Amino acid sequence: MDWMLKDLAEGVPQTRHVIVLSADGLKMAQHSTETDTADRLAAACAGLQSLAAAVASELPHGSGKMRLLVIEMDGGFFYLMAAGAGAYLAVLADEGVDAGLMGQRMRDLVLRIGEHLNSPPRHNQPAT
Repeated sequence: MDWMLKDLAEGVPQTRHVIVLSADGLKMAQHSTETDTADRLAAACAGLQSLAAAVASELPHGSGKMRLLVIEMDGGFFYLMAAGAGAYLAVLADEGVDAGLMGQRMRDLVLRIGEHLNSPPRHNQPAT
């Protein structure tokens, strides 16, 4: 999966970090990001997707599931996209990024490798 994340990072100018995470905030893959940074972003993403799902549940005909979250901040943009059952694609980019191109490339990536981005629910397993 690393080469696909690299393709996204290098295909959209101004991209800083690309990570794939599970719904519970554990980093599954990363590109162009130090491990500590990726872990912090993954943990923050878990909270954001939970908040977005809570807001989405207020829509009368929606499923309550978050599909895409975009946050514009001083200095850049943050994107969080559902990428399969229990998995998310997150990107942090500088303010000069082409927002439309980023959204399109993220959707394309999710479609190409969606089944590889699934994170099955964790189950308690007996210690051996």
